[in-house]
Amino acid sequence: MDKMDCDILKLLQDNGRMTISELSKELALSRPSMSERLVRLQEKGVIEGFTARVSLKEIGKDILLLIQVSGLKVTLSDFEEVIKDEAEIIECHRVTGEVSYFLKAAVSDVNSMRALIDRLIPYGTINTSTVLNSPVPYRTILPDIKE
Repeated sequence: MDKMDCDILKLLQDNGRMTISELSKELALSRPSMSERLVRLQEKGVIEGFTARVSLKEIGKDILLLIQVSGLKVTLSDFEEVIKDEAEIIECHRVTGEVSYFLKAAVSDVNSMRALIDRLIPYGTINTSTVLNSPVPYRTILPDIKE
């Protein structure tokens, strides 16, 4: 990866709907060259896909939770299968240390939060935190380039 690839990644993370023409103009690169670079970045797995960031509040998911799961009472694979079926869990990370998993969940209200926690309790020790504010909700990520 070179600086041009990093510039492409930055622009696409800021606005994933930029067209090849817009990217080409912004970076002073021909459209065929831009297309080639995008294909290469996708083939290498650097660009995993294109998605939309959705406002949780605007879709009625007013409470964001961070859930720590420790002391699992089932196998890791059994727990992971359960989590995959929980629509309110929007991220799941297996981690090292005392805690086995960190989950990120979005729920509509306190009753939904309670119901989710109640569904998780049989699988281990659950410690839930409610997010009050997210000063860094999303950050552009770029590789370190040695010049």
